[in-house]
Amino acid sequence: MISLSQIEEAQKRLNGIVYKTPFAYATHLSQMVGNEIYLKKENLQLTGAFKLRGAYNKIASLTDEQRKQGIVASSAGNHAQGVAYSANKLNIKATIVMPEATPLTKVAGVREEGGEVVLYGNNYDEAYQYGVELAEERGMEFIHPFADPLVIAGQGTIGLEMLEEIPNLEMVIVPIGGGGLISGIGSAVKQINPRIKVIGVTAKGAPAMRLSFQAGHPQNSRFVKTIADGIAVKNVSPYTFEIIRQVVDDIVEVDDEEIANAILFLMERQKIVVEGAGAVGVAALLHYKIKFTSHQKVGVVVSGGNIDVTMLNLIIEKGLLKSYRKMKLIVTLVDKPGALRELTEILAREKANIVSIGYDRTNLNLAIGEANVSIALETRGAEHQEAIKRALFKHGFKYVVDT
Repeated sequence: MISLSQIEEAQKRLNGIVYKTPFAYATHLSQMVGNEIYLKKENLQLTGAFKLRGAYNKIASLTDEQRKQGIVASSAGNHAQGVAYSANKLNIKATIVMPEATPLTKVAGVREEGGEVVLYGNNYDEAYQYGVELAEERGMEFIHPFADPLVIAGQGTIGLEMLEEIPNLEMVIVPIGGGGLISGIGSAVKQINPRIKVIGVTAKGAPAMRLSFQAGHPQNSRFVKTIADGIAVKNVSPYTFEIIRQVVDDIVEVDDEEIANAILFLMERQKIVVEGAGAVGVAALLHYKIKFTSHQKVGVVVSGGNIDVTMLNLIIEKGLLKSYRKMKLIVTLVDKPGALRELTEILAREKANIVSIGYDRTNLNLAIGEANVSIALETRGAEHQEAIKRALFKHGFKYVVDT
């Protein structure tokens, strides 16, 4: 693991550079899960994510000669902005290789800090490989987003800050992509108090580190697909994997619908905007993925807030469906006058508000004289949705739930 002295040295180097972000009690979340939950809000960090800590600690440690040559980094977004900000602060030329599908807000953030952006590859791993080659070609220092002791030490300062505010913390929950964040935080808290449980959370669509942890050796994924783009890492770093084996107690996973539900929860109940990767810890709590032995003090790292606004509609939609506040149905009815009115009257009696509706009598799978009604409803939870389904069945309507 990374030594405590390295992390403390990083904290001194970062003093006056990064925000000491809030570590705040989450009332609603605590009541829901029956534990004392505190959110470490790195989404409020400069550049909108924790990555600034590791990037600055690494870049500020470069020699004068390395600074003159400039630096190269590869990133899906947050590391890129951290590197660009740090390089600008230290007057160093920075080139950032980002996947071609990187959200525009993250590309713009890098360029605003003066970084040169090169878009390459379909995912982080392809961008990473090109970044390494570019650094060698140009004779520039490559700033790894996670597999570097100085980067990890910078991320570990989050653990120091958490324990400074809540010394008797009993568990920390941390997102995992490449593993640098949890390696740093785990190294810090385990050396201060080995009894603290360190739980990692991966996205179901990027399972490499969780599968590796279970198997006891690195296992790469064939592909990754998740709305949590900040932790969409396909290949496991042997370096961070070995640290994780030393400092992490368990790794759980959440799917995209659960992540979307957590983003929506944090917006509504905590009044904070969080990206997919930043929401996975809260998603694990909301969906009971973590086992507690008793009433515990739990710190959850909300790692970033750089969400692509063009994805918000999709994420809110998924979150509403997952939390049973919206329901989509395809109802088959007889194509005759009054049939649609009968359907809407049933829904009105069940107090379901219609958001949108569509009528289709041309589908080739329909029998002659039938029509499909696609309908979206605002609902008040799982019990309300079951009541709606029972009412439709009672009145002889055929339907399917559209997910």
